[in-house]
Amino acid sequence: MSETEINPDEVNDLHEAAKPSNAKGGTSQISGEKMKILENIEVTLSIEVGRTEMTIRDLLRLNEGSVIELDRLAGEPLDLFVNGAIIAKGEVVMVGERYGIRLTDIVDPEERAESV
Repeated sequence: MSETEINPDEVNDLHEAAKPSNAKGGTSQISGEKMKILENIEVTLSIEVGRTEMTIRDLLRLNEGSVIELDRLAGEPLDLFVNGAIIAKGEVVMVGERYGIRLTDIVDPEERAESV
């Protein structure tokens, strides 16, 4: 992975350019040059199956074979996060021998731009 130096002013310009504009019919307009910068930035995607809270006592009692109940129902869509911001929901699928996610709902582009 190589590092690319980015000017903070460029980041602000990109953030503003990514926001939907009412004057342009609600669509995002990013110039080709700015898009090239964005295309090479690596982001971290993570899928959240569910959450729970427990006491330190219960945490220390966990061992192999312990089952932790989560707050999400079986079959309920999972959350897809990019750099900690939720951008979509989806369902677990198999991709060969690995897990994957089929997206079923995408967060509104304006909300995504605000959360990034």
